Amino acid sequence: MDILAEIRRVIDLEIGTITALKRHVGSAYEDAVRGLLSCQGKIVVTGVGKSGIIAQKIAATMVSTGTPAVFLHSADGMHGDVGIIGKGDVVLAVGKSGESDELIAILQVARRIGAKVLAITARPESRMARYADVVLHTSVEEEACPLNIAPTCSTTAALVVGDALAMALMKLRGFQPEDFAVNHPGGQLGKRLLLTVGDIMRSGAANPVVPVSSDVRLMLTEITRQRAGAVSIIDDEQRLLGLVTDYDIRCVLESQQDVFSLTIPEIMNATPEWVFEDANAYLALEKMRKRTKPISVLPVLSRQEKVVGMIHLHDLMAHGL
Repeated sequence: MDILAEIRRVIDLEIGTITALKRHVGSAYEDAVRGLLSCQGKIVVTGVGKSGIIAQKIAATMVSTGTPAVFLHSADGMHGDVGIIGKGDVVLAVGKSGESDELIAILQVARRIGAKVLAITARPESRMARYADVVLHTSVEEEACPLNIAPTCSTTAALVVGDALAMALMKLRGFQPEDFAVNHPGGQLGKRLLLTVGDIMRSGAANPVVPVSSDVRLMLTEITRQRAGAVSIIDDEQRLLGLVTDYDIRCVLESQQDVFSLTIPEIMNATPEWVFEDANAYLALEKMRKRTKPISVLPVLSRQEKVVGMIHLHDLMAHGL
């Protein structure tokens, strides 16, 4: 067997299925989206076998993009889990043949309860379709399986329809990146949109800071002790007067000056970059990286312009930003 030729055959068949699917997109699809959008309860996506796996993925996509949905395995539904369906819900059933006994049993209960039923099926004349308020026909002429048995093209078509419904709902709901971030706090996008400088900064006893009136020895001790490579210089009211970094110390040493003969104001950068504690952490990272001379630390100020912390590049990177 020519393995590459077989792989291309399968891909071509699945592409053909999706291309044919477009021809079946009509008013029923719009009715389905409107019905899902107006749902007063939740969307219960159900299926069995390979279609059940597709149903589970559709439910997960809807949930992550702003549409309340749950997955109900049809077989489990026959043994008590069907109780999750309520009168104001919409049941979205996925099944190629539309004849699975477990799936039909779920739809019978859903209709008795008063829930609406939408069906994604390759056979609009099936029993499942007869129980549905709206039928989305996913015509499949041939499976990619050499025996034309294993669900391949049919599950791809159902998955694409589920994605299309979810994306249409996402747009109609005005779902924004900020909403996506709330649903994905552990992902990189969620972190970039949700984490503030205050969530990550070194504060309290871990905040490297010394009064401007301190001697240079104390300043060097604080830089070393806190391991931030810098120290904020403050006045008696905790206001930022400057910043001393390892780089500033190296500049003094390279000039062959006696660092201990200098005062802190003679060493510090009196106009350092800084950031507010409620600022977006990712924007703080970009601020560090996009400078003409990138820096690894930023003093952090409260909205009252008091020094409340320091944020380090390594801390930002450790949080996956």
